[in-house]
Amino acid sequence: MLTYKHPKAKACEVCDRVFVPDRMGQLVCRPACAMARVRQAKKAERASIKARKEAIKTIPSLIREAQIAFNAWIRARDAAQPCISCDAPPPDLSGLHAGRDAGHYRSTGSASHLRFHPDNCHAQCVHCNRWGAGKAVDYRIRLICRIGPARVEELEADNTPHKWTREGLIEVRDTYRAKLKELKGRTC
Repeated sequence: MLTYKHPKAKACEVCDRVFVPDRMGQLVCRPACAMARVRQAKKAERASIKARKEAIKTIPSLIREAQIAFNAWIRARDAAQPCISCDAPPPDLSGLHAGRDAGHYRSTGSASHLRFHPDNCHAQCVHCNRWGAGKAVDYRIRLICRIGPARVEELEADNTPHKWTREGLIEVRDTYRAKLKELKGRTC
């Protein structure tokens, strides 16, 4: 004669509540815990996908992401400042970047090692940066007023070669994202 074994009580995988399973293989105590378990699995899968996507990013794509974060921080930092080249007041627009660019004194093409240097980049109106070729002479005059002649000469003399690494670019990107978040938190 076969005897029926009563199932043993066990702890729910989600809420740790003790329950007696109704069916074989039951891991959770109630439907709400089952849905929470599914959400946890989906969240873990999304995190895994995000990590894999981050791992396959190329140096140029990381440079692009870091540049976007840096430029956004520059525009936020200099939001109340006039254009570094023409001294035009900041535009009263709310949009992509409110008619302002993050203009580099020494271009990223000629001095890529200064690409993320805060002294080398300031808010510039779109007209001066894109159609005025940066207006380097006017930029230099106002840059000396803003940061001083010693720091400008230091920028001009800096020609050290630099090779960007994945870790360095990720650090730059994350640093300037955090700085932007902090800056926006302070102004709100």
